[in-house]
Amino acid sequence: MAGNSQRRGAVRKGGSKKGQVVGSGGQRRRGLEGRGATPKAEDRPYHPAARRARAAAKNADQRGGGGGRRPAGRKAEDGPEMVLGRNPVVECLRAGVPATALYVAIGAESDERLKEAVQRAAETGISILEVQRSELDRLTANGMHQGIGLQVPPYRYAHPDDLIAAARDNHERPLLVALDNISDPRNLGAVIRSVAAFGGHGVVIPQRRSASVTAVAWRTSAGAAARLPVARATNLTRTLKDWQSQGVRVVGLDAGGDTSLDDFDGTDPVVVVVGSEGKGLSRLVRETCDSILSIPMAGDVESLNASVAAGVVLADIARQRRK
Repeated sequence: MAGNSQRRGAVRKGGSKKGQVVGSGGQRRRGLEGRGATPKAEDRPYHPAARRARAAAKNADQRGGGGGRRPAGRKAEDGPEMVLGRNPVVECLRAGVPATALYVAIGAESDERLKEAVQRAAETGISILEVQRSELDRLTANGMHQGIGLQVPPYRYAHPDDLIAAARDNHERPLLVALDNISDPRNLGAVIRSVAAFGGHGVVIPQRRSASVTAVAWRTSAGAAARLPVARATNLTRTLKDWQSQGVRVVGLDAGGDTSLDDFDGTDPVVVVVGSEGKGLSRLVRETCDSILSIPMAGDVESLNASVAAGVVLADIARQRRK
């Protein structure tokens, strides 16, 4: 107010003036400038996708046994697998999975499943380790371990030649199953169980683009993976041709096959090649087969699950051989 500037308290001290002093310092102009393309979700530190990517990279490093990241495009070497959760752990122990250690979080709430897991591990000589819950958290991205984890060593695969040799050493006609494009370890485990149940001598899988013998496959096989050899073929087509040169008949399994199971003679040495439900047999494998076998079914059913179809064929071959 004019004439009142000398009143006590009317003059504001220097440096205490509120609001903008002179201009905006270019802040408004910079605020209107573009900031470029939005970063990918994996590149935003607090985005869920970024957290998942970091957890996956961490787990991959742990499985590989190294301290740093592997170069892109290189497949991780097989390493120990960690089965997490009370039901999966108990199922693995019941199936006789050759585990090396049982991890139990300190202070984990005890129940019947936890007690059974500890008891079975103790009876089979599996090491029981009490660890901090944070240690189990480190081994899983979602933390769904329920205070327990089972370490399973990598499966020891046989060589494809060993399957034929083992059958002939026992003076038996080889009965083998080869899997092509089977990516579900539960299907692999079910096939292993069927081959063991019907007197087969082994299963062969491709080294790439195929399910491997993980804890899930162990569980589904109900322990048969401990008794039946599973081999890995670097090149499945080449392995099948090599077996053909040794007098083994290669038979593909497909709904549109040229030979009915009713007319098939399974008493000779034979390898049954099973493809996936969706893709079926790959082109080169199909061309290598001596014949394509189909299972007669009612008109309302188009196809069977891969493991079920393999079980049906193996059961019929076992029936023929018993006669």
